[in-house]
Amino acid sequence: MTAERDTAGLDEEPTAAATAAAVRGLQDQFPGVRVWYGKATRSWWALVPLGGGSRLLEAAAPQTLRDAILNARALG
Repeated sequence: MTAERDTAGLDEEPTAAATAAAVRGLQDQFPGVRVWYGKATRSWWALVPLGGGSRLLEAAAPQTLRDAILNARALG
């Protein structure tokens, strides 16, 4: 398992409603991928299952996390 980090925009904390909507949207778009917002890290996280194991991704925003998930799946 590896972690990839995008640190841009870590100063903004989303509301609970925005967090829930983003998590739900990403998990609906990527079945099997676990998504969450870390209050302590103030980052968005995803655990992406891949053929050779899982990859842990970190991003500053849901859109950036979405792009990282797409890239991780493309690279396998």
